Amino acid sequence: MARNILARLVATSAVLLLGSCSQDRPAPGGTAGTSASATAPAPEVPVTTPVKAELTFAPDVPKATGRRGPAKVTIELEVKEVTMPIADGVQYTFWTFGGRVPGKFMRVREGDTVEFHLQNHESSKMPHNIDLHAVTGPGGGATSTFTAPGHQTQFTFKALNPGLYVYHCATAPVGMHVANGMYGLIYVEPKEPLPPVDREYYVMQGDFYTVGKYREKGLQPFDMQKAIEENATYVVFNGSEGSLVGDKAMKAKVGEKIRLFIGNGGPNLSSSFHVIGEIFDKVYMEGGMKVQEQVQTTMVPAGGSTIVEFTVEVPGTYIVVDHALFRAFNKGAIAMLKVEGPERKDIYSGQEVDSVYLSDKAQGSSGALVTAAAQLEKGALSKDAQIQAGKQLYLGTCSTCHQPEGQGLASAFPPLAKSDYLMADKKRSVEALLNGLKGKVTVNGKEYDSVMPPMSHIADDDLANILTFVRNSWGNTGDPVSPKEVADVRAATKRPPGAGH
Repeated sequence: MARNILARLVATSAVLLLGSCSQDRPAPGGTAGTSASATAPAPEVPVTTPVKAELTFAPDVPKATGRRGPAKVTIELEVKEVTMPIADGVQYTFWTFGGRVPGKFMRVREGDTVEFHLQNHESSKMPHNIDLHAVTGPGGGATSTFTAPGHQTQFTFKALNPGLYVYHCATAPVGMHVANGMYGLIYVEPKEPLPPVDREYYVMQGDFYTVGKYREKGLQPFDMQKAIEENATYVVFNGSEGSLVGDKAMKAKVGEKIRLFIGNGGPNLSSSFHVIGEIFDKVYMEGGMKVQEQVQTTMVPAGGSTIVEFTVEVPGTYIVVDHALFRAFNKGAIAMLKVEGPERKDIYSGQEVDSVYLSDKAQGSSGALVTAAAQLEKGALSKDAQIQAGKQLYLGTCSTCHQPEGQGLASAFPPLAKSDYLMADKKRSVEALLNGLKGKVTVNGKEYDSVMPPMSHIADDDLANILTFVRNSWGNTGDPVSPKEVADVRAATKRPPGAGH
């Protein structure tokens, strides 16, 4: 009898040991962690060898620490002031942690002692510092890290509280430093790490304020007055329009579990973070450890964060937006998650994402737009470059009503293909596009009575490119429309007091 009892005890212990190993093993392609079925925390095992933190650029996330105890962790971060595209053909001088926006993602563990080194590149024009919301102490590190160009500072803190935290520059004028892109995320893993997932991504929203309007080409300076008025020119994910679309989209496979570490650098606007066609299984609210379930849209305040998790059941392209929708479709806050795998008609029978719905943003950064912008800057804008750029812009601006081949919709929207109305008067076509059109018009012998909304929010060169494309497509042949011709019509148009354009 005693031998049988002993045998059962040995068998039971083996099962428990196997179960423990399975819980600690990361999921394929995923990150280290412990399964949700774990019932008791493993004992702490302090690490005696100093650790250098792995830092990553968005959208990548450093792998889990994999440690079962605290360690002394060294973080080295360099400030750089760099000029990069904020949109196709639009340059902006960003102030960055690490050379990109957002700054590098940092990952430590609850209880770690962090030795932080901040360098300010010798080419910088401004002093900078860093305020990490993960730090417990006055200034969050800012008062210890005021760093002149070409210099380095250092301080140490203990990561007392688990969660996802924003860091940012806090040198005066603070709002300007943050508005120029000086923010990022630091994740303090809890002692009992989150369950493993298949993929993790780093997404951070920010609002930018330029003197020129949205998509106005060239190097655009910061506009302090717009920032004070919270009138953002751009609202984007990961530092630029199109940073996470097309070939740069986040990727996953059907059945995989996704975790997004989301931050909002601001400096002014809260985010209504939403993935079209998905429901968040879990939301770690405001980056803490409390979980809300079955969430459609989650708020991320300026200077705040959240963690969302969901499993993708259906293949296709999922559009990520700030659901304050003018920010998405008119200021740049669009990203993509592309999911591959077998169809699930039992869950969803619809078609793939519609490029018309997404407009020109579906393809990401456009070489045609960049080429046209570069030629314009050199004073050598060619008709062919205008047509290629205009073709892409037309898809996003005009094709929903006038249709992709310019054929229009019977009894609703007039055709642009072989259009006598369009081709008879170039200035009239500029006026219609720039200022809109109401009332009856006759096109190719048929009468239409719909409304053409004004497109005066679009830059002169983009409107000129659209019209040049339309006037040279689908059987139309005409002269190009120059940005100056659009600008002349704009200048001659009387607008209501206070109108922005």
